[in-house]
Amino acid sequence: MITKPNKNAIRKRRHKHIRRRVAGTAVRPRLNVYRSSKHIYAQVINDETSETLVAASSLDKEVGLEKGSDIEAAKKVGALVAKRALEKGVKEIVFDRGGYLYHGRVKALADAAREAGLTF
Repeated sequence: MITKPNKNAIRKRRHKHIRRRVAGTAVRPRLNVYRSSKHIYAQVINDETSETLVAASSLDKEVGLEKGSDIEAAKKVGALVAKRALEKGVKEIVFDRGGYLYHGRVKALADAAREAGLTF
């Protein structure tokens, strides 16, 4: 009997592999993305102090979405997290795709954050 692979376990393994190289510093914090089936979340993290500097998600009232699981939601979350990061004085970041493929919602969030002024 062949069992179906657990996609989330495979993603977590891929994320652990990525995190060996990607780390956020005070100068260049890490923009982490988490994508669930219903929402998308983004955090800017300084790994030296284990501190979340800013965060945004499709659940935020400021975004004002009915559906948080589409590309439009990802674009709005990317722009919001970039706006909040720029207010905190963060201009350069390291992008951490969280083990997800750089495609669809993850790519839309990254592109919106770039357009809003973040450099990575």
